[in-house]
Amino acid sequence: VYKRQTVSVTNTYEQSPVVLMVDDSIIGTLGNFSASTGKAKAKKTFNVSALVAASLSNGKVLNYRASLPEGKRKILYVDTEQSKYHCHKVMERILRLAGLPTDKDRDDFVFIVLREQTPDKRKQIIGYMLENMPDVGLLIIDGIRDLMYDINSPSESTDLINLLMRWSSGYNLHIHTVLHLNKGDDNTRGHIGTELNNKAETVLLVEK
Repeated sequence: VYKRQTVSVTNTYEQSPVVLMVDDSIIGTLGNFSASTGKAKAKKTFNVSALVAASLSNGKVLNYRASLPEGKRKILYVDTEQSKYHCHKVMERILRLAGLPTDKDRDDFVFIVLREQTPDKRKQIIGYMLENMPDVGLLIIDGIRDLMYDINSPSESTDLINLLMRWSSGYNLHIHTVLHLNKGDDNTRGHIGTELNNKAETVLLVEK
């Protein structure tokens, strides 16, 4: 019954393909998730834009390098906080950073705005899209706290982290999330911040 969960010393296991790097350091592999954190107005979204632009061009943008494998080149960007006007600006910036035209939509870059939805509905929509887009290799969730009602709830935080792990391994993609730091110190916000620090493959601290 538990054979799939058991590690055998006589088996060989391959490392998951590396898809995101900054300089020579690995940020993300397929089947895992990472996070960007920083204070308000610390340019977290610009940082993520560079990361996405590198993934779109499958090359290098600023210090980020990306190599999404064939069949996993699509990027799904989910914004939970901003208006469509602001998200359109972010989308244009990403395309410019990637050296791509800003006057036509692309099949490999899908941007959705979930500002007006409830946390449960946001998770439902993301899950539905992943189920119907098998070629997504990178999922960005800009505003992970908006997938939950109470950022200090241990059970809700655990459920959300388990969902990220299920999505990333089940759909064989990398998830990069964005979470604010507390105003008073450099700790990630709430219980979800603690869980992210414990379970994420990499946590990037973005500072001005």
